[in-house]
Amino acid sequence: MTNISTFDLNLLRVLDALLREGSVTRAAARVGLSQPATSAALGRLRHALGDPLFVRQGQRLVPTDHALSLETPLREILDRTEGLIAGPEAFDPARASGAFRIGGSDFFAEMLMPALGAAVSRQSPALIVQLVDLVPENYVATLERQRADLVLIPETTFPEWTEHVRLFRSSFRMIARAGHPRLAAEGVPPGGVVPTDLFCDLGHVLFSPEGRVSAMGDAALAAVGRKRRVAMTVPVFSGVCRAVSESDLVGLLPRQLAEAMAPRLGLWVYVPPMPLPAATIFMAWHRRASRAPAHRWLRGLVAETLEPLDAGETEAAARPGTEALHSVPPSPTFARDENGRPR
Repeated sequence: MTNISTFDLNLLRVLDALLREGSVTRAAARVGLSQPATSAALGRLRHALGDPLFVRQGQRLVPTDHALSLETPLREILDRTEGLIAGPEAFDPARASGAFRIGGSDFFAEMLMPALGAAVSRQSPALIVQLVDLVPENYVATLERQRADLVLIPETTFPEWTEHVRLFRSSFRMIARAGHPRLAAEGVPPGGVVPTDLFCDLGHVLFSPEGRVSAMGDAALAAVGRKRRVAMTVPVFSGVCRAVSESDLVGLLPRQLAEAMAPRLGLWVYVPPMPLPAATIFMAWHRRASRAPAHRWLRGLVAETLEPLDAGETEAAARPGTEALHSVPPSPTFARDENGRPR
């Protein structure tokens, strides 16, 4: 049995990093050690705990059952320890290192990561911020299975072991390539409402990470006894945009993303004919991290960066169908305070 008086508690940070990253190289970067030092620490952990802890599977280290059983209590211990030795204002981003993982769709690759990356580079240049895929069918599971620090997901039933906060709402718009022949022939101007018959007859590209051939738009149409023609599904929003820009297909996108991508890809934005409930986006995280100073800092920065999306949605809701003529507003410009932080 390992004696706590002789056990190097720093090894627990290495074990946590290995569980998060599944790689000696990435774990070394997270804890600020060299790769040889991290490998040596893994050897000491194996000896002290009497278990291999990880086995190699291709390029990835896969945790043993014993290592997985340690994961949650280990993170709780480390988070509580961090809160114990650091007061609420003790976290210094300028001196911080390591990595944060954010789970979210590629909507956030466009609408969050550029501005967040600029803010992190300015405030905490040694930190790494990673956007990782959501776990299909169970987005909250991304917190555990993808080792994410937080997830950005539509409103759902949140488990008791999570905490969450509302970030913004997003309505939906239809995109089509500029000068789309069917829309032009019907006299539908950019920013106008697409007639129901035309909307249903056009070929649609559907965003579906799971490969489903129906989504929220189809449920809304079914409620009024109609059905659209789905011609293609893709697992990322960027795929919807590219397919629409190079064909006569159309697609539904969150309004903020549609307006941001339209001028870049030569798209026009339209209002769909059927009532579509706006999606409410939440940030969720494991309760064990709620009081960790670094985690609180990250949550605050993400919320600040995304706040303008909610303000823009309120403005769009006040003037549906009038936000675009032959051009579309560019992506939101984030207001800055006197220190350069997004308001």
